[in-house]
Amino acid sequence: MSEDNVLTRREFTIESALAMLASVAITITGCGDDSPAAPTPVDRTGAVSTDNNHTHPSVTITSAQFTAGNAITLTLANGTTTHTHSVALSQGELTQISAGTRVQKATTTDNNHSHTVTFN
Repeated sequence: MSEDNVLTRREFTIESALAMLASVAITITGCGDDSPAAPTPVDRTGAVSTDNNHTHPSVTITSAQFTAGNAITLTLANGTTTHTHSVALSQGELTQISAGTRVQKATTTDNNHSHTVTFN
């Protein structure tokens, strides 16, 4: 046996300890609930496109509508015209909008036209 391969007792102990620790998983846990808090929903306003040479006022999804977690239908009215449109949003779309994802939806057709509502 050559002198190059000889370990001292101390070196052997350190190498053995490191070899054993190499297969050990260390888990650190904290007290309480470490999951991040869900963001508080805020009102989101959707911009309405101009079609058929007119537009309707923007529509707003309220924080209460986001919190309820149900599909909703919003009505686009305009005081200067005699028609309205509506736009339906699923619970999944509301979740996307609440998270800040851009969602575009077409309204119902009335007076031979529709609009696009964009939520950012």
